[in-house]
This record gives sequence, structure tokens and C-alpha cells, in this order.
Amino acid sequence: MFFRQIVDEKLAQYAYLVGCQRTRQALLIDPQRDIDRYVALARREGLRITAVTETHIHADFLSGCLEFVERYGCRAYLSAEGGPAWRYEWADGRDSVTLLRDGDRFEVGGIDFQAVHTPGHTPEHVSFLVTDRGAGAGEPMGMVSGDFVFVGDLGRPDLLESAAGQEGEMEPSARRLYASARGVFELPDYLRIWPGHGAGSACGKALGAVPDTTAGYEKRFSPALAAVRSGEDAFVAYILDGQPEPPLYFGRMKEQNRVGPPVLGPLPRPRKLTGAELLEHAAADRAVVVDTRADRLGYYEGHIAGSIYAPLNKSFPTVTGCYVDPAARIALVCREAEVEEAVRDLVRIGLDRVTGWTPPEALAEFEAADGKLATIEVIDFDEVGRRFPDPGVQVLDVRRATEFAEARIDGAANIAHTRLAGRLGELPRDRQLLVHCLSGARASAAASLLEREGFEVAAVNDIFTRAYRHAG
Repeated sequence: MFFRQIVDEKLAQYAYLVGCQRTRQALLIDPQRDIDRYVALARREGLRITAVTETHIHADFLSGCLEFVERYGCRAYLSAEGGPAWRYEWADGRDSVTLLRDGDRFEVGGIDFQAVHTPGHTPEHVSFLVTDRGAGAGEPMGMVSGDFVFVGDLGRPDLLESAAGQEGEMEPSARRLYASARGVFELPDYLRIWPGHGAGSACGKALGAVPDTTAGYEKRFSPALAAVRSGEDAFVAYILDGQPEPPLYFGRMKEQNRVGPPVLGPLPRPRKLTGAELLEHAAADRAVVVDTRADRLGYYEGHIAGSIYAPLNKSFPTVTGCYVDPAARIALVCREAEVEEAVRDLVRIGLDRVTGWTPPEALAEFEAADGKLATIEVIDFDEVGRRFPDPGVQVLDVRRATEFAEARIDGAANIAHTRLAGRLGELPRDRQLLVHCLSGARASAAASLLEREGFEVAAVNDIFTRAYRHAG
């Protein structure tokens, strides 16, 4: 059996390529939408992807299952659990889709996959027990657990309510997760656990940074499973407490994955823009410039007015997913060597209209073409303390609610940067917003959005400590 974990470090997401080395057939589990890289990997290993599956309807990226069905004629194995509201609408009437219920099995070459219904994170969620029958095994080697069991954690059960807007679903989902988690204690200790995410994912609150684990290790050391031992009510309280605010785009991803993402085909190939062309783009309706420079001070000192600041690091998908309209035409400020990376990150979250790019040094050319660069005032926390008594200012803390509860500036408003675009109506337009986070990184992205939306902002580029919690 060939087995490979494929990592998206920015979304902390794991896909799995599992192949039979006798028949050269392979299954891909939880693929993202830009599927050419999976196809290339399989070919390098002498495999052909004939089947695809996923553990659940994802919220943090667009699935590649439909892409494989449409472009390569693969068979898709999808969950039939969870009830009518959680069916895969795009699978209706397709002969190439097999719907699975708890206990159903299918084979790819000599490898056996058994679906196990593990609801909680989502109602339709399934995990897969993997048995290498071609090597003579009669019992599973491991479980691909998706967003059910993580290293040191379990998948968060609040997203149907907090991200998808289904009021009243949080506690029932937590109770379903409790019932599913009790089943982990019945798994053999040796069983490998291959999760859907690692540390940095917003699909849990305390995911471990190692790529896999075992059932035995989790039973002994997982805080989430320790909470299961405390009983259902104690577990519900534990698992719902302290979950980070989900990125605003999660609801859109879940709905698109349910009805079927648009087939992507080849990656978009944005063209290089001159300064004059960038000026024209920036002035157009339904267009946005995404500035990916690592140097936020450079962005503050001079940027295209209305551009979204999203450094091309691990925060890039979250910021762009939350702040960029999927219908907008996107031009990137980035180096040529970074264009493909940025395009892949964007199409994975449904931002497909990437039409142009320009290198950072071309901003001078933009000015030469009669474009005026904008600036954002930069201050530190000492200056926040001096300005705080002024009724014409409002401190905006864009950290998570759990961080805000631990230490904060008295009188500050708190909206997590991942939810900011949906709550702009709560902010005063007649006062200057002093925007801060822990280090200035999240505040820089938030300040760019606020500037684009017409607010007067100053960005706090400083380290927040408890010493500032009573500023003013």
C-alpha cells in the first residue's frame, strides 16, 4: 500500500493519497480544488487516481471531489448520513457517485475502506478505517478521521451555528460529538489516526502540531477525550468553551461544497500589469488590489488606496477569504515568483477572478501614472494611552474574544479580525479607530479593510501586554 499525507501549511489541512501498488489504482481523501498537484504526485509514484472521497462537507476550503469527477471521470464516495439538509446536492442523479452509510465498505485495488459515521463536527461526517487486504491484513491499520479526531483535540461542533448561521445547533452538535467520541475508546490502541488538520487550523481550538497519532495515545493524553470521561454535560461545556471565532468565509465554503463548487479547470494565469493598468484596475468597480508584501510598515507608508493588506504567509487565505468579495476582480501586489502560490491559495477558497499582478517596486510606476499612494498612521500603545481620553477616538481590539477577556484596554471595542467585515455597522464613523491586536499583524489587515470601507484609522504597530489593559 502506498500512503502519503499531503499538507497545505496555510490552512493546516491534510489530504491523503492511498494507492494499491499491485493494481496502481489510488484513492484521494479530502482533496482541495487545485487538483493538478495531486495528479502529478500520483503519476510520479506510478499511480492513477480512480476514486475520491471526503470526510464531510468542508467549511475552510473548496473541495476537489467534483473536479475529479468532472475532469477525470473518477468515482466519488460521499456520505449519505446527516439527513436531507446535509446531502451533497451536486451528487444528485450522478451514476459516478456512491453514497455511503455507517459501516459501508468499498475497495480501491487491494485496499479496503470502511465508512464510520462520526457526527458532531458536522451531521454527515464520516471517518474511514483503512485495511491493506492486498498485504494480507484482516484488520484496519488506521483511521482517516477528518475533522473528528485531531492530535490532542476533537473537531469543533459549533460551526453550524457560529459559521453557517444555524441557530440552536451548537449544543446538539456537541452532544452528537460526545456520542461519537465515546467510540474512540473502543478502537484498538495500535490504530493509527490520520487527521484532517494540524495546528493552526480554525476547525479546532487546541490541535497538535505532529501530523498523526494513535488511538491509544489519544485515549491516554488527549484533553478532549479526558473531558469525555467526565460525562456528557462536562464534555459539552469543555468543547464549546474558548472556540476561536470562525473566519467569515466558512459559511460560503460550506454552502458551495454542498451544492458543488464551480469546476476550476486550469489555474488562472494573471498577467503582469503596468503602473497605468494597475491604476485603471484600482479605480474600477468590483475590483480590489491585494497587497502581499511582508513589510507592513512599507504598506503603511505607501499603498494603493482601498487595497487589502494580506501578507503571503499563513494568514493569507484567512484574510483574503474574510475581506475580498468573491465576485471582485483581483490584482496582486507580489513578486513574480509568488504569483502561482497566491493564485492557488485564492482559488482554494473560491476567489477565482485573479486577473493581474504587479511587483512591489512598480508602485513607484503607479505614482508616475498619476496614481496617489495612500498612507495609514502608525502609533504605539503609549500613544493610544495619550489619545484614549479624546471622545473623537475609539480603540478597536481585533484579537479573539478569549484574548480580550484575559486582558484588554478599558472601553475598547472587540471584534475579531476574522469577523470584522460582517460587523462594520457596529463601528462609529465619526471617530478615529485605533486598531490593535497582539503584535500588529492582525491589526494591519483589519486597518486596510477599514480604510477601504471609509473609516479613519490609525494602526497600532506594537506588542500588547497586560500593562496596557487600563490605558486611559
